[in-house]
Amino acid sequence: MPAPTATRPAIRPLKGTRVLSLALNLPGPAALMRCRDMGATCVKLEPPAPVGTRTSDPMGFYNAGAYAFMHQGIKTVTADLKSDKGRAVLQRELAKADVLVTSFRPSALIKLGLGWKELHKAYPQLSMVAIVGTPGERAEEPGHDLTYMAENNLVTGLALPASLYADMGGSLLASEAILQTRLHQLQKGKAVRIEVALSDSARYLGLPNAWGLTKPGSPVGGSHAGYAVYPCKNGRVAVAALEPNFSAALAEAAGLPEGSVKAMMRPETREPLAAFFAGKTRQQLEKLAAAKDIPLHTLAAG
Repeated sequence: MPAPTATRPAIRPLKGTRVLSLALNLPGPAALMRCRDMGATCVKLEPPAPVGTRTSDPMGFYNAGAYAFMHQGIKTVTADLKSDKGRAVLQRELAKADVLVTSFRPSALIKLGLGWKELHKAYPQLSMVAIVGTPGERAEEPGHDLTYMAENNLVTGLALPASLYADMGGSLLASEAILQTRLHQLQKGKAVRIEVALSDSARYLGLPNAWGLTKPGSPVGGSHAGYAVYPCKNGRVAVAALEPNFSAALAEAAGLPEGSVKAMMRPETREPLAAFFAGKTRQQLEKLAAAKDIPLHTLAAG
């Protein structure tokens, strides 16, 4: 697993900002990780861990490595919010924070005394980013990454998606929202509440599909022979030669009579191109890509 600092931005726009998170699982911690990399001081409150376990965060059970990756450089504080002592810890941290991140349903926040009106009155300097499953009136509905993906036509057949796209996209929206709260504070001098919905994240990720860009018969939906996955001698190759210069370079390398985009859209182009890839190893294709400036990536047999 690569070091968390590998993708840190060159600038630190959140330096001097203190972010307090109550969000467990994936979207909240992933957003906190990004804020840390943008220079924020990040604190996460977790409920007491069950006996014999390191953390009460479900991610610690699902994948301890992922939990550790996201929490490097994050100060973790244990607080039972159902107890007076735990609520005192929360109040102490709220008083020091610039932004609070949550992932509870609205009704749960009200029970914890963290409804926006009450929170803003007690801590007027504090902005809030509330991560929910579905926005508005549907915010109480249960759901997870898979259901939000399915709702936006991003689940194919019975196979699970290759990643938790709605959750990770939601973490990007949440970290963006944290930046927005700080900009608003600078411009208007006021704290603000922003709601981030994971279903909106899935809907945003699904826009190319909704627009028809990835529908069967479209150039990036399978009709362009130069934008596809083919078997090769010892694996597979994902080729993305969409632009005219890339299509021409691919056609020349494969010995095709014509390399225009129009030619790549013809059904009869796919067979000779498939035969070309089938006769090459991954190493040969990678060498060819570097020499001919062809966008492709080889993969193990799948």
